[in-house]
Amino acid sequence: MRVEMLTVGLFQSNSFIVSCEKTNEAIVVDACDEADRILGYIESEKLDVKMIVNTHSHIDHVTALPKVKSALGVPVVMHEKELELYKGIPQQAAMFGITAPELVEIDRFVEGGDRISFGTCSCEVVETPGHSPGGITLLFRDESPPRAFVGDVLFEGSIGRTDLPGSDQSQMITTLREVIMKLPDDMVVYSGHGRETTIGLEKQTNPFLLELRG
Repeated sequence: MRVEMLTVGLFQSNSFIVSCEKTNEAIVVDACDEADRILGYIESEKLDVKMIVNTHSHIDHVTALPKVKSALGVPVVMHEKELELYKGIPQQAAMFGITAPELVEIDRFVEGGDRISFGTCSCEVVETPGHSPGGITLLFRDESPPRAFVGDVLFEGSIGRTDLPGSDQSQMITTLREVIMKLPDDMVVYSGHGRETTIGLEKQTNPFLLELRG
C-alpha cells in the first residue's frame, strides 16, 4: 500500500491518496482543497481511483470534492450522520468568511463494520464521532505496519476540536477511550492536520490520552 499525503488549502488540511502497489487502484481520503494537486498526483502515478471517502464533512475537508469528483467520475462516500453537516457548508463558510464550495451528491453511506476494498487493499470502517457526528476512521489492520486514517479525531500531541458544528465533547471522550486507546501501538496514524504519528507514541505523550490512562 502506498500513501501520498498532500497538505492543502487555507486550513492546511491533509488529503490522502491511498493506492495498491500491485494494481494501481486507489481511493482518495478527504478531498480537502487544491483539487489540481490531488488530480495531478493521480495522473502522474496513473492511478485508477475507485472512490472518494470523507472522514467527516467540515468545510476544510470537502472543498475539493466538486472538481475531484467531476474529473474522476467516482462516487463520494461518507457516514450518513455527516449529511446534515455537509448540507450546512454555506453556514460553515460564513463562519470563516470564505466562499462556500459547491455541494455534490453523496453516492453511498458507510457505517461501522463496513469494508472498503481497492486492488488487494482492504480497510474496516470504524465510527469515531466527537469532532463531528458521523466521523469515521479507516483501519488497514492487515498492512505492515497497520495504518489508520482518523480524520480530525486524533493529532500528533492533540485531539480534534469539540466546539465546532456537530461536535460533542462526551462523544469525543468515548471515541478516544473505546476506539483509539484500544488500537495497537504500532499502528501508523494519518490525521487530518499535521504529521503522521503512531498510536504507541500518542499513548505515551499525548496529554489527552495520558489523562484517559489515569
